[in-house]
Amino acid sequence: MKKLPIALLVPLFALAALTGCGGEDYAEHISDVRSDCFLAETEDFSLTVSCISREVPYAADGVACTRSDLIEIVLKPAADRESENASYSVTLHGTPAVSGELSYRSVKGDYFLSQGVTAFPEGSISLTVVENGTAHEITATSVRTQEMLTPEEAVDFAVRAEQELIGRMTGKRFAGEFQVRLVKRGRAYYYVGIIGKEESAALLLDAETGEVLARRVR
Repeated sequence: MKKLPIALLVPLFALAALTGCGGEDYAEHISDVRSDCFLAETEDFSLTVSCISREVPYAADGVACTRSDLIEIVLKPAADRESENASYSVTLHGTPAVSGELSYRSVKGDYFLSQGVTAFPEGSISLTVVENGTAHEITATSVRTQEMLTPEEAVDFAVRAEQELIGRMTGKRFAGEFQVRLVKRGRAYYYVGIIGKEESAALLLDAETGEVLARRVR
């Protein structure tokens, strides 16, 4: 077998380490991921149920720690029904079992609930929303489709798009963390944040193709 000169082998090994072929599993460096969200809307409010896996306690410090699974519920009243004196509670039927009273967030003007879970729902979920004593039975539907990338695949696309940045964050191992969030704004996107000790970047990817649609660096 013909041997390659040492001068050629060095950059090849460096490229392998950069792309993950050298054993780097970038999924291990995900500290915050929203893998799915369920949407519902009535004349009175809109509701988002998010499936979150996040390190606890969370800190955007470039180091990914052990994650916990959470369901986060955000209820946004219609403009003519906004009031910090209103009360809302929610019950998710089926698995996982989530229920509780939502807290008002004055900065965002919405109501919020977060609870730890051991499993995430799929497809659609049935909920009971109690607004000031009046119950509403609603169904929230997942934004995910079979054509969408997984969060781990979205990270792979981000790594390929930001090879120079990833290279600067890599010594013996990659020294950074990823935030990955599935979002729906008409169409579906992945927000991928790459956070290091001194540098960071934020990418908006097409959720199906992985194409980079927007980029911001700091």
